[in-house]
Amino acid sequence: MAVIVLVLLLTTFPLSFFGIDDFLHALTFPGRVTGTVLIAVALATLLGAAAALDHWLWRSFPYSGVVALIGAFAAFLTNLFLLVETTKDGDSTIVPAVFAALTAGSVWAVYAVWRTSVVIPAPKRVAVALIVSSVIAIANFGYQNLYQPYQRETRPLLKLSTGKPDVSQDGKAFAVPVDITFENHGTVGFYVLGTEFHAMAEHVPLSKTDRLREQWRTDAEQWASSQEINPLSRREIHQPGQLVQAQPWMDPGVWIDPGDVFSMRVVVQLPIDTPYDQLAMYASASLARKDQLDLEPPLQFKAYSWKGSNVPVWVKKQEKNGLDTLVYQARVHENNAIDEFTRAPRYVSVYWEFGAHGSSVLSAVAPKGEEDHKVNGEEQKEVISRYGLVDVLAGPVERTLWDIKSRQ
Repeated sequence: MAVIVLVLLLTTFPLSFFGIDDFLHALTFPGRVTGTVLIAVALATLLGAAAALDHWLWRSFPYSGVVALIGAFAAFLTNLFLLVETTKDGDSTIVPAVFAALTAGSVWAVYAVWRTSVVIPAPKRVAVALIVSSVIAIANFGYQNLYQPYQRETRPLLKLSTGKPDVSQDGKAFAVPVDITFENHGTVGFYVLGTEFHAMAEHVPLSKTDRLREQWRTDAEQWASSQEINPLSRREIHQPGQLVQAQPWMDPGVWIDPGDVFSMRVVVQLPIDTPYDQLAMYASASLARKDQLDLEPPLQFKAYSWKGSNVPVWVKKQEKNGLDTLVYQARVHENNAIDEFTRAPRYVSVYWEFGAHGSSVLSAVAPKGEEDHKVNGEEQKEVISRYGLVDVLAGPVERTLWDIKSRQ
């Protein structure tokens, strides 16, 4: 009897802790439902412990054996779910061991109560109630942990458009206005981890004769080594673009809620006698879903790739290839209490890269000190799915410069 009471009480404490935390702070409605279920089960195990005492000692309540049996069964089912969850997603080895012990203990508690010849009133109704509650719990667990991470992705819309160029008063320079519009038509909000806009100037001379098939192959080979995808052209000779401007267009760490629209204008300036023939504009944003992680402010600057050594090795290697990087970092929290308690603290690192041939922004979530770990495709997919990391892109928006250069 003492062991049964101990198992039920030891089950009550973690279920209460996780349940109250999820009920108050979970980022999704299913997470709040999970919290409610855990609180209800915690009450059932607490009542089961009290009923077990009455069943063995006082027998003042005629159905105390049934209540103890239901509490023990609820403890077994929930401990089993938590064992699976903490083994699959947790970093701790102690927590799964605790729930494994509680699962084994609750199995023994069910058996021990059952073998006392508990009289179950209306056994069919009790069986139906247990089956229905178990199905609801399993369905909620599956929705929260299996379906939801792989639900259809939602992403904001990023648009680029160019305005009418202006020529300076002395006629020696011109400016092309570029409008960036960021719209969230989805049902969830997004944290903005990083944004970038960059303009590439392209020299595109015309061949006097048709270009041969071998030259098209050479052009196509550049697609694998550059973010620029120049067309295969019969007469145009596309050369690698040169970066003329790059900048962020939103502050890191802010968010865009459902239905929000953000817009801004940047201006790209060049001398009127520029040797380039075209401008190509690009914009991108690295985001994280607000229902899948909690970003702890501030998302602050951490390091320059060209100063000090507090950057990952792979960033230093990119510097040798002409890419400089600004690194930002912030603490992130899981979207439910169980993962928050059983997983090592995670940090999001945002890398704002720029070089002669473009700029980009990317983000990664990893435990502190593991930024150098080279993740494989499956690991990367799991991180993206768990934390709702989304990249949105716009461009290239091409703009010929012939009409402007003809004014000189």
